[in-house]
Amino acid sequence: MTKNLLSHSIKFAAGCSMMAISAGVTAQSADDEFALEEIIVTAQRREQSLRDVPISVSTLQGDLINEFAAGGADIRLLSARIPGLNAESSNGRVAPRFYLRGLGNTDFDLIASQPVSIIMDDMVMENVVHKSFPLFDLERVEVLRGPQGTLFGRNTPAGIIKFDSRKPTQEPTGYLTASYGSYGQKTVESAFGQGVTDKVSFRISGLFQDRNNFIDNDFLGTEDALGGFTEKAARAQVLYETDNFDALAMFQYRDNQGTSALFRANVLSPGSNQLNNNFVRDTVFLGDDHNNPQDYENWGASLRMNYTFGNDITLTSITAFLDASGSSLGDIDGGNPTGPGFIPFQSTTAGSTDDARQFTQELRFSQQASDRFFWQAGAFYFDSTNVIRTSPFFIPDTAATHDNEAWAIFGQGAYDLSENTTLTVGARYTDDQRDMRSVSGGTGEVFLRDVEASRLSWDIAVNHTATENISVYARVASGFRAPTIQGRDIAFFGAPSVATEETIISYEAGFKSTLVDNRLRWNGSVFYWDVDDLQISAVGGGGNFIQLINADQAIGWGFETELEYLATEELFLTLGFAYNNTEIRDRDLAVGVCAQCTVLDPLNADGRALVDGNALPQAPEWTLNFVAEYAKPIGDGAELFMITDWAFQGETNFFLYDSVEFNSNGDFEGGLKVGMRWMDGKYEFAFFGRNITNEANIKGGIDFNNLTAFFNEPRVLGAAFRVNF
Repeated sequence: MTKNLLSHSIKFAAGCSMMAISAGVTAQSADDEFALEEIIVTAQRREQSLRDVPISVSTLQGDLINEFAAGGADIRLLSARIPGLNAESSNGRVAPRFYLRGLGNTDFDLIASQPVSIIMDDMVMENVVHKSFPLFDLERVEVLRGPQGTLFGRNTPAGIIKFDSRKPTQEPTGYLTASYGSYGQKTVESAFGQGVTDKVSFRISGLFQDRNNFIDNDFLGTEDALGGFTEKAARAQVLYETDNFDALAMFQYRDNQGTSALFRANVLSPGSNQLNNNFVRDTVFLGDDHNNPQDYENWGASLRMNYTFGNDITLTSITAFLDASGSSLGDIDGGNPTGPGFIPFQSTTAGSTDDARQFTQELRFSQQASDRFFWQAGAFYFDSTNVIRTSPFFIPDTAATHDNEAWAIFGQGAYDLSENTTLTVGARYTDDQRDMRSVSGGTGEVFLRDVEASRLSWDIAVNHTATENISVYARVASGFRAPTIQGRDIAFFGAPSVATEETIISYEAGFKSTLVDNRLRWNGSVFYWDVDDLQISAVGGGGNFIQLINADQAIGWGFETELEYLATEELFLTLGFAYNNTEIRDRDLAVGVCAQCTVLDPLNADGRALVDGNALPQAPEWTLNFVAEYAKPIGDGAELFMITDWAFQGETNFFLYDSVEFNSNGDFEGGLKVGMRWMDGKYEFAFFGRNITNEANIKGGIDFNNLTAFFNEPRVLGAAFRVNF
């Protein structure tokens, strides 16, 4: 059945390719003043047209990110707004979890390893706290699907989300935005930069977000007790440039204080995944009076240098250091001694990192050796230390120190087999070592664990320019995720769990096209991946454990397609769709199940669910996103405009086992912005709305105690002003 469906998907993509090629044959030469701009990406560590990159890549421009974030949203705003991408967090505005093509990690621990890597301004964000750095003053976001182990290192079997901020320029540029909305939501974002001398320029940018508490705790009788936050972040960059040398120094800082994730007890009824009357958007019924506090601080610094030798070989050095600390505390049973519903016992858990330090160094040589051959090769070093503290219920604090050291050598070459066909081959050898030291706060027992793995990753891709406007590609890539240690169970009088390395082989093929006089961009791809020894986090269950396990195998297949259409000079449309099918293949794999839900899987003699054949958790079967931008000139450099965006998500299971309750289907969110620009876009004023239909979408659950869930952000309505200078 799977092979037939995959075959149908490939035929569908091939049919789309032929349709695109046919449309390209009839297209006329484009009017440069009325056409889509070419997209330039750095998915292969050099500037290339998106059409020349043999990888499934989606991009979002920084201005569109600003629209999505208008209501104070954090990095999770990307969820379902890129085909095949999901994002959620049970840790509030820190420690997000990302999933691409169904691959991700549901582990909520602060040391969790994820198969989707986050890279911001060439800095590898390995720790989950670093991954949550706020989005502001961005130039572009690139999402690279599939294993990216050759050029971007370990722990990228699912893909990469790559953020590039706006860089310093000689010309004076900047902006200031300010908005106010529901719940006292206030946002101020600003940036400015210019040249200091003919060789030195700078750019400084900052973000301030604040929301009032708006959620009452009805059980304690406290009003406006939870739900607020204050987010402050800043970035400073200095660029030095000469004819053959440039250096970019960057420093960034973030401080976040507010409410962590809110868990709501028994908002699902047994036998249903629909919300019941226990859910009230602006009310909780928590037994604790701590109000789920969260406080995190992190910063980073980097230095990127490029030196070009006389023979046009460029040496690139990227040095980066990151540090973070903070804590979150949550009433995770989501209720109180009297309910709502049946709650066997009260539970509160705190997690923190005393120190999450990371140092990375990369050296890379690259050269356009001839008209037909480009190469790059280098070395990478990674070193991190994380001190993670867990304080569950009445149990004394348990601290674990995790050290991770890795190094790699890598290389890639791209050779033009003909004028229209390019072959790209890459490989990377990585050695990765981890160890954990911990003393149980409850028993005093000392635990020591260490793991190590070495692996060669590789990829082979062919890109062919079929016509002036159409390119097709095929890619085979391997990747791996290093062995992982999870020590959280020590706090529950257990022992650390270890998952061995996982390996992936991925196949994909696709097309990229610009049609209809360069007013329509249509890209699509089909994929199939196969993972051996998949690292899985068995989260929760009646025993409330986090245990790392390996599944024998998991497979996934599907397709993605995206369109951008400049329908008229006034109307711009984008559409993205992805279908994703994942399956766990392990006849003997059994995991703990929920305390009160209705399990659909067969159970073994120990009452554990056999999950062979299940879809991976947090892997939406499909995602759909749509954006429409309309602008109507009204004379004298002024225009009226409207932007609306919508994101939809198909059937999504929250845990490894299948149950009636812990899943969602057909969730959606929409946004709208209506306003006016004048003086040729220098000034802008608008009214906006996020989650304008006020959807209550369940993003995940907690299953060890009762039918607890956590949700998306509420509707925010407001007004915003922007000035560019």
